[in-house]
Amino acid sequence: MRAVDWLLHEDEFNPSALGKCEAVMCLGNGYLGLRSATEERYIGERRGLFVAGTFNRFHESEVCELPNAADFLEMDIFLNDEKFNLQSGTVKSYSRTLNLSTGELCRKVEWVSPIGRGYTLDFFRVVSLCDLHTIAQKVCITPLDGNAELSLSTGINGQITNSGSQHFSEGAKRLYEKKYMQLVQTTVESNIDFVITTHCNFYGGEAESHIHMDRRKIFSVYTAAINKGECLTIEKITTVHTSRDKACENLGTEALQAHGLANLKKQSVGYDKLLVDSAAAWKAILWDNVPVTVESENPRDATALRFAQYHLQIMAPAHDPRMNIGAKGLSGEGYKGHTFWDTEVFALPYYIFTQPKTARSLEEYRYNSLPGAREKANLGGFKGAQFPWESAWLDDGEVTPLWGAADIVTGLPIPILTGQIEIHITCDVCYGIWQYYMATGDEDFMEKYGYEVIFETATFWESRLEEGDDGLLHINHVIGPDEYKDGIDDDAFTNYFARWNLYLAMEYYDKLSGTALLEKLKERLTLDRSGWQSKAEHVYVPAPREDGVIPQNSTFLILKDIDLSKYKAQKQVGSIYKDYNHDQIGQMQVCKQADVLLLLLLMEAAFTPEVKRANWNYYEPRTLHDSSLSLSTHCILAGDMGDYAEAYSLFERACNIDMGPNLNSSNDGIHAGSIGGIWQCAVLGFGGLRLVGDKIRIEPKLPESWRRLEFYAFLKGQKVRIEITKDKINLENTTRTGEVKLEINGIEHVLTDMLNIDNYSQPI
Repeated sequence: MRAVDWLLHEDEFNPSALGKCEAVMCLGNGYLGLRSATEERYIGERRGLFVAGTFNRFHESEVCELPNAADFLEMDIFLNDEKFNLQSGTVKSYSRTLNLSTGELCRKVEWVSPIGRGYTLDFFRVVSLCDLHTIAQKVCITPLDGNAELSLSTGINGQITNSGSQHFSEGAKRLYEKKYMQLVQTTVESNIDFVITTHCNFYGGEAESHIHMDRRKIFSVYTAAINKGECLTIEKITTVHTSRDKACENLGTEALQAHGLANLKKQSVGYDKLLVDSAAAWKAILWDNVPVTVESENPRDATALRFAQYHLQIMAPAHDPRMNIGAKGLSGEGYKGHTFWDTEVFALPYYIFTQPKTARSLEEYRYNSLPGAREKANLGGFKGAQFPWESAWLDDGEVTPLWGAADIVTGLPIPILTGQIEIHITCDVCYGIWQYYMATGDEDFMEKYGYEVIFETATFWESRLEEGDDGLLHINHVIGPDEYKDGIDDDAFTNYFARWNLYLAMEYYDKLSGTALLEKLKERLTLDRSGWQSKAEHVYVPAPREDGVIPQNSTFLILKDIDLSKYKAQKQVGSIYKDYNHDQIGQMQVCKQADVLLLLLLMEAAFTPEVKRANWNYYEPRTLHDSSLSLSTHCILAGDMGDYAEAYSLFERACNIDMGPNLNSSNDGIHAGSIGGIWQCAVLGFGGLRLVGDKIRIEPKLPESWRRLEFYAFLKGQKVRIEITKDKINLENTTRTGEVKLEINGIEHVLTDMLNIDNYSQPI
């Protein structure tokens, strides 16, 4: 796969790369995600249509997941009785391209059939960013050396499953007005109706059609004659609606069907018009609004950032605060569509700075899921709110699976303990809310949602702390960000953030003292400020040793040290599991991902440069980056310490997680947190934009190969353009309705309209 300017290219058909291209080139708009499977079917493909928030549980023994809905992309194309398939005949030319600027997927093929007849077939596809329910396809077929008889079978196929689990019961199938096909399917446990409606138009020739219905399937067979050298164009427009849609949640099934049909007719304005309108929305929302522009010796860097912004746009369900971002976005079945800490720590900063309304919606989701968080705390014998490690629908609570991959020693499935003991998610949620508030100053959000979440999470930590023999309070038997260590005590990341959560709650309690809002909260919640304070003052947090190293947990520094060079040079993540099982890895000084280093980044004001360097020197050689979340943290920290070449190398590696040559890295879907991390590398790392407490700071750290970086950020309600070159920093307040106080390379400034700083020097 090549990345050039605004385009991702696949230059030859490779059956081994089907899953990767389906995910990396997927289309979407935040309401739905559509894997970019080809129209014709192949062994090894992973077709997928996912609608945000429509979780279902196939069986009581399984956790819920986003169901893989009916497929409408499929087209069986016969030309003179020969079936079009790239694994038969000869492919004389082939290209597939995703245009990141417009969201259009194009595939162009020149194909010679097994008996020697030549054709060109051009395929186009777009998911509308204007109407969240609409998908458009266009196919152009031209016979090259003789006339052709076309037989095209296409419709809606509800036989699709989630890797074998069928989440739907079969509903109504119907053809309206001899033209519009419709299929209804209903999730078996959550009882959500899906209504998919579609139709085809032909241009450049007449077509006859015959309707067919099969089990979970409705389709039409179209026949047409195509003259040599002439193009027949087929346009297929499809709409998707569910009873979970806010506009449809009070409709019965028949009314939802009528709604779907009416919207399809409304959207049947032709492929080109739908594409133009959607492309205009991309420009207005993203590319003319908050683009990241890079001038680099390697033009792929600019494409990587466009790739990141493209996927961050299509993965976020900004239309509905009852929903959040899955770890694979809406691009595949991986992690079942569940929401993790990936949102708050790795993706949320992007939305905070570029689309604060979306950021607010994502954080409202956490407030809306408080009932499930309270239930989880209560089931564990604790108070307040403990957020699930994996979240789905608002009242689903904890949805982490119990079993994972095979143990190479025992041959048994490895138990997944994260849902039980990886509890730092609770302070991660609090941190996300605090980040949003510090950047936006959105007091309305805090009064309606934010303060309550912060108070309830502090109450959880107050009840979770355990008194030790040393007279201090400890957090025992947890998993930190480094998931190679489970059941450990006093994880540095967890302890520091739990204490921070308690102090933050105290700060906001004092701020609200004497207000009607606090009195209302006290009527509903058990708020014990004195309890928070007494606990916060006695929380054990592992301080740096004499050499500056912070113990990752109570035992990490006494574990066995082994030579990790083999695994540091790995081409496939997780290769250490070929030699050791999980229990053995737990007894070694090896980290899956950034842990203490992530703490140093998120709480950077609390640690000296010397401590950061000491921990970098200790933990970086012991970190395998077997989580896609890890590289961006290391990239930013490397830049902070002046290691610009190392920072840029880590940035390139982060970009390669999805855009790189590994054919199977993205089969289950893109890596949402890592993609947020790509943006963080550029803006928070190389651009040096940070929130340090309530202070906005800019300290650029451009890599050697970057001549210029430009980006936009919403800061305290003002939209600011920030341009950085090797010797200049230019800022423009494009909103000009207020001022922004910020610190640039240690000097305080107030931005009202324009600010130009010449001859600055990057820190060494």
